[in-house]
Amino acid sequence: MIAQNRHPITSHSDHGPLAAPRPKDDGIEGATVLVVEDDPILLGTLAYNLSREGYRVVTAADGESGLSCARRKHEQLDLVLLDVMLPGMSGFQVLRILRAESDIPILMLSARGEEQDRIDGLELGADDYIAKPFALRELLARVRAGVRRRAVLSAQPPAVLYRGPLQIQPDRRHATVGDHELQLRPKEFGLLTTLALEPGRVFSRQDLLDAIWGEEVIVDERTVDVHISWLRAKLMDAGMSVDAIRTVYGAGYRFVVPPRPESDDAAGVDHLP
Repeated sequence: MIAQNRHPITSHSDHGPLAAPRPKDDGIEGATVLVVEDDPILLGTLAYNLSREGYRVVTAADGESGLSCARRKHEQLDLVLLDVMLPGMSGFQVLRILRAESDIPILMLSARGEEQDRIDGLELGADDYIAKPFALRELLARVRAGVRRRAVLSAQPPAVLYRGPLQIQPDRRHATVGDHELQLRPKEFGLLTTLALEPGRVFSRQDLLDAIWGEEVIVDERTVDVHISWLRAKLMDAGMSVDAIRTVYGAGYRFVVPPRPESDDAAGVDHLP
């Protein structure tokens, strides 16, 4: 691996290289950023400054643990800051896999300034690319821009929902589990999409009746149970390893994101406040 600059950040602040002014607006407050970087000094510097800006920061020191963390926390992440030169699995490899599974913003970091590297990263689906050494203010500005774009897109119905091995395209009314296409009736597709849009939320049977059948239609609540039963059977027949639609007794149903087939071992991932 090419040796990296041990002090790749520059700053024009009078308060030293680690000091960076907080943004005037709090639009990024509480957003979560995953930083995947093998240089411990740079990793600590980035985590410190991002935390100081108001982000929740999760870190990983290699590609494998970074990918595992991104998959495990994909519902919470707002942006991934990903180094190209990582031990084992490279940043480009991680990028290729993540982009096939998620639309999360990904900002690539590289100690190599070759134009081809930048082109390769963007063609693989990176949202932005910054070469080391870089100015701290510039990096933070690009992170803020990525997080804001994510917030705008999140307010709109997604083109594709990624829920573990399950992918749903609401506009096309198309759903797959891995390579298996689900043959769903309209009400089944509506139930699946409604539940999957808000993982963890408990929907009462009446909530689901109002959302799928309509508030003006009088339907017995047991109709929801029957359709959920059909939907579960089709998900399992398509290869879903666990029941993603959980019954909350006395309350209704909630969607739980099923794990991917790959191991989600969290070794090597640090969690910072």
